[in-house]
Amino acid sequence: MNNRKATLIGLVAVLLWSAIVGLIRGVSEHLGPTGGAAAIYSVASVFLLFSVGFPKLSTFPKRYLLWGSLLFVAYELCLSLSIGYANTGRQAIEVGMVNYLWPTFTLISAIAFSNQRANLLVVPGFVLSLLGICWVLGGNQGLDLAGMLVNVQDNPLSYGLALAGAIIWAAYCTVTTNIARGKNGVTPFFMLVALVLWVKFFLGDHGQMSFSAPAIIYLLLAAAAMGFGYAAWNVGILHGNVTVLAGASYFIPIFSSVLSAFLLHAPLPRSFWVGSSMVCAGSILCCLATRTKKSPPSQRDVVANS
Repeated sequence: MNNRKATLIGLVAVLLWSAIVGLIRGVSEHLGPTGGAAAIYSVASVFLLFSVGFPKLSTFPKRYLLWGSLLFVAYELCLSLSIGYANTGRQAIEVGMVNYLWPTFTLISAIAFSNQRANLLVVPGFVLSLLGICWVLGGNQGLDLAGMLVNVQDNPLSYGLALAGAIIWAAYCTVTTNIARGKNGVTPFFMLVALVLWVKFFLGDHGQMSFSAPAIIYLLLAAAAMGFGYAAWNVGILHGNVTVLAGASYFIPIFSSVLSAFLLHAPLPRSFWVGSSMVCAGSILCCLATRTKKSPPSQRDVVANS
């Protein structure tokens, strides 16, 4: 496969991941937060079996199987349930934006724990990302701390899960980079996420899952976005232009907001777009702070996410 074709396939992954927030929310509105998430990861696991395959686990480092699976499952639970538990479509989009702090947290974690070198650009990058989230959560007024607190207090579980997910994914990226030895456990990890969600569903009082044509369409689209997104990214990152893909992935918050607003019929105020742009800009500054001539930035081993 030539470099250009592989890069285009990798860019498809960026678009697929950008649709995840809106699609997860669409499934949860039909099948419930827990049952919907369990169904998504089950179907996505099937897609991954056919596109990526199931690895030989005996060749995997045991530490990666333990810590990688634990952190991966914890992150995906936080991601899917934070969106599913949101009270409105707009709140789901805001929750998704909080989750997109993970690139900044990942780079900060790499600097703190993996001896990643960085220059002073990391400071304004980190501050800008946090200010962007505050701007998003401030509502129509933009940077409004009182309004942000009221907004978060309306649904602390969703916002808390999203923030925890961003931190957990940063930990996953930092830990697995050091212990995975090039192995990719995304297929068995997805299966494990589905299993945990089904256990949660059957042990809790989550009501009946009502399948309909719209529910099935949303389910298939969400599972495809997750499963095929990973498969497309693997092709792009292995055979395409990593710098182009990394740069494009930093704009996922913007792409995600556009697609989610369309899918969920949730118009967003100007202040939201200002805040989301600040999050993207902060992530880019953090990336530039760690960039060296010999090693161009790569966003995702990092995503193998979403």
